[in-house]
Amino acid sequence: MKGKSVFAIVLAAGQSSRFGDTKQLENYQGVPLVVRSVRLAEAVCGSNSVLVAGNDWQRVSEVCAPLAGFFIVNPRFAEGLASSIKCGIRSIAEVADAVLLLLADQPLITSTHLQLLVDTWQAAENSIVASAYAGTSGPPVIFPRRDFADLLRLSGDRGARSIIEANSERVKLVEFEPAALDIDRPGDLERTS
Repeated sequence: MKGKSVFAIVLAAGQSSRFGDTKQLENYQGVPLVVRSVRLAEAVCGSNSVLVAGNDWQRVSEVCAPLAGFFIVNPRFAEGLASSIKCGIRSIAEVADAVLLLLADQPLITSTHLQLLVDTWQAAENSIVASAYAGTSGPPVIFPRRDFADLLRLSGDRGARSIIEANSERVKLVEFEPAALDIDRPGDLERTS
């Protein structure tokens, strides 16, 4: 990748409480959701890819091996999504110019969309570049280094939407309606067909 360094962080540490099992390991088109997300991250960011796991981390790491990037266990995954974001940011803060946050449960994301996010950010490096869908914005999303401190202050299970909303003047949106589908319950996978 040319230009500044963008690290992809795949957030796959959740407990899947509404799903009833480790949803990251559920198959979508014959491939576990987490593997699909990791391979997309690697296609765009190569070895600048981080997998953050927590719940059932042994199985998640085994199914994703080998990794082009690296793997982190979030020991505080039960505290919510913010703990995984912080875990990932801490691992790359010294070397990354920006971070691309991906969820492991958005099966319709494509490498073309991720590359468009990166290209959009590289043309406006102070911007937050978010996916736009279903009348809102959210992940996958790129945050520049200047937002790392705010990401490290997140708490609970809300993710980084508050940072996007608080910085609306710096947000660039990339339309991608399929990102609206995330997997929370077993029936959600059936909606993808």
